[in-house]
Amino acid sequence: MRSPAISPSLFNRLRYKHLHMLVALSSSQNLHRASQALNMSQPAATRMLHEIEDMFGCDLFERLPRGMRPTALGQQLINFAESALSGLDRCAEDLTARKQGGYGYLSIGTIMGAAPDLVMDSIAHIKSLNPQLRIRIMGDTSDQVIQLLEQGRIDLAISRRNAATDNEHYSFEPLGNERLMVVVHAGHPLAQRDQLSLAELVRDWPWILQPQTSPARISFDLALQDLALPSPADIIECSSVYSMQQLIQLTDAVMVLSESALRDYLKMGLVVALPVALDVRLAPFGLLMRKGEPVSRELGLFIDLLRQKAATLDAAPA
Repeated sequence: MRSPAISPSLFNRLRYKHLHMLVALSSSQNLHRASQALNMSQPAATRMLHEIEDMFGCDLFERLPRGMRPTALGQQLINFAESALSGLDRCAEDLTARKQGGYGYLSIGTIMGAAPDLVMDSIAHIKSLNPQLRIRIMGDTSDQVIQLLEQGRIDLAISRRNAATDNEHYSFEPLGNERLMVVVHAGHPLAQRDQLSLAELVRDWPWILQPQTSPARISFDLALQDLALPSPADIIECSSVYSMQQLIQLTDAVMVLSESALRDYLKMGLVVALPVALDVRLAPFGLLMRKGEPVSRELGLFIDLLRQKAATLDAAPA
């Protein structure tokens, strides 16, 4: 049995290739596929995994009849590997941009509800001040954005908190909130109705909803519970807001999304809001960051622009 003690020279022995191996194994959960992804033989991959496990003095993956899965300690090390590799990639991109005369690099994750007014306006503003600043925008739902932040793939998240974003490791600053709406496509049989009940919609129509772990879905489910209504029996569950907006055009389903995410579709007349009030209040979205990390000049400027824009939106008449 391996000793649980970790050598002080561990991180002198841990290599870039070891981190790639951990991430590849986590993704494929199969040694053969991981070796193919790393362009190496399976025996070499097996030796490398044993080498990593010997460094840490424990099994990092549970061997199964078909493939393998990370142990609890293995998952913790995989999280570190993902964060380290993402940090190195982002550092390389930033250095490349600066060598070419640019103003650095920002990677931002945002929920769709905050994107149309708050985030995109702030991005347009910072680009006008720093034309050569390289910006990458990622994410869709809070779950996806928070995962990107945990993996170190983004510098800043504009999202809601979840159970994983504890106060010890993450800081959160509220910026705003949004309202949920119930909509259908413009030619839907319900589009001309003046009165509707949520009970009728749940009973008689299919629904397009975000995953059960998303804040919007949690709020919707709580609203049904408060009204003693069952969950819809016919559901298409989709994590992509863009895909949801496409599906609503192709089906007679009823959809729940934030007003800001639906804004352009409402203006173009592609969707119609139904006269059903959802008595729910979502948790606020805001700036979510990893604690203890330095804030670059570019990131600090972008955060200031977000705060200014949020204050403007909050002061605007409803």
